[in-house]
Amino acid sequence: MASHYHIGIDLGGTKIEVAVLDSQDKILFRERLLTEAHLGSAHIFNQIHALYTKALVSIQNKTHSLGLGTPGSISKKTHLLKNSNTLCLNSLPLQSLLEDKLVHDILIENDANCFALAEALMGAGKGYPSVFGVIMGTGCGGGIVFDGKIRQGPQNIAGEWGHMVIDPQGYPCYCGANGCVESFISGGGLEKRIQDKTGKKLSAIDFFNAPLKDESLKNIKQDFYARFGQALANLINILDPDIVVLGGGLSNEKSLYKEGIDEVYARIFNDTPSTPIVKNMLGDSAGVIGAALIGRRLTQ
Repeated sequence: MASHYHIGIDLGGTKIEVAVLDSQDKILFRERLLTEAHLGSAHIFNQIHALYTKALVSIQNKTHSLGLGTPGSISKKTHLLKNSNTLCLNSLPLQSLLEDKLVHDILIENDANCFALAEALMGAGKGYPSVFGVIMGTGCGGGIVFDGKIRQGPQNIAGEWGHMVIDPQGYPCYCGANGCVESFISGGGLEKRIQDKTGKKLSAIDFFNAPLKDESLKNIKQDFYARFGQALANLINILDPDIVVLGGGLSNEKSLYKEGIDEVYARIFNDTPSTPIVKNMLGDSAGVIGAALIGRRLTQ
């Protein structure tokens, strides 16, 4: 029997958010807390529990489905979390630990897949047969939605463009490779490059807003657009999606939709590139909405 309520939890590297949808996909409740990953996995689970408890109060403990979006994915072989940029959660049996703590069945999905699904069904990708959703936040991920359904792949890694190598001589990534997309164009990767090359500790947002008199900062910005163009064009050349939707904190950077898209189009294997590359419509809550939407599978 289908639940009337769908609770979603978005477990991000910076924040954890919970949302409750009703049967008409209307958001009834939303709240967030800082992840504070430096305090360890037990603290993260306590933050999740606190948010879930508040969500339950909002629906008076009524029957509901529960979905959780997280960076990385659950290994089909070991059932442990892998590839998360919240490193303290890797190699943990995330599903069983959280189901024990929350006393409820959970469907866990990659956070970028949740983002892509929400934007495909309710946001900027609505009406398009194939949607590639991109997250450029603390890390860098992606999700593929075909005809309203997430493409997971046999290894649960479909859409993981953040770990496509675009420069084998580049920075080492926690995944074990060098020069991943994530190390160049995620917020975290960009901030690390700024600090390494200039000695300045600038947030990605401040970097884009700052007047770039410093030649080294100017070079970093030009390189950022070029890397963005290379990474996204590679992906479009393979998938040729009907639309690309950008999400995460860096998706708010207006220059991405001019300088960034110019760099993408210059590298697409077509003389008249036309792939729409657009900003998300659901804001930074797309992930948590997607988590609530995927939780429905438990009750349908």
